[in-house]
Amino acid sequence: MEILTQNLVYFIVVIAIMVLLFVWAYITKRMQKDFSTTTWVLIPVAIAINLTIGQIVLVLKLPVYLDSIGTVLVGVICGPWAGALTGALSNIIAGMILDPGWFPWFPVAAAIGATAGVMANIGYFKNWWKVVVTGFVIAVVATIVGTPIAIVVYGGISASGSSIITAFLLETGRSLLASVLTTNFIAEPLDKIATSLLAFAIIDGLSARYLSRFPRGENAAVEKGQKTTQLVIALVVVVLLILFGIFVLPSITGG
Repeated sequence: MEILTQNLVYFIVVIAIMVLLFVWAYITKRMQKDFSTTTWVLIPVAIAINLTIGQIVLVLKLPVYLDSIGTVLVGVICGPWAGALTGALSNIIAGMILDPGWFPWFPVAAAIGATAGVMANIGYFKNWWKVVVTGFVIAVVATIVGTPIAIVVYGGISASGSSIITAFLLETGRSLLASVLTTNFIAEPLDKIATSLLAFAIIDGLSARYLSRFPRGENAAVEKGQKTTQLVIALVVVVLLILFGIFVLPSITGG
């Protein structure tokens, strides 16, 4: 838990801000719709998805994370506040039971869930190309929130596979800030678009009747007669993105 003790003030401030945001949302009745019984049932399942896939990717040292699929899933069909809570809890729980290295990223995870929910609310989770746009927006938000954490807490180098890119850029003489930002702008779109498409594929496999049980199930309504086509396209794009990250990205960065 050395990470926590060395950055205690940072964690206290961030947690306080997030608690205040949730209290404000509750008082102003902005979050009540997100938290139905089905939402509370889905959140633990989503956290399990995040932790399981995240650990597999970490072991394989892939240049992606894929540890937010459950978070995006909840954000889309339950709402941004539920998505934010799922993301934050995922990293806090993972930090306690798996690796303290997960814990510092909980603000990023919360931002991912909230962004997914907002994008779904405006209709950007109904076909594969809109999901790609959503993934890119999530990537931008994750980069903005995550870059200061990477620098302050880890000095730019963490346990993720994408840190290989950061290390290479530092060796070329780039500054720490430039190296981390460049890495995030390379790795985050790859990861968040793949994550969003995988969440889309899961949701696409659920019936309309089942989705209607969730607070914002209508956000995932795919155009009639397009479900199979959208699913196939989404999965193909995910495979291509991962292959790009494995085989092409290292040659581009010299890794």
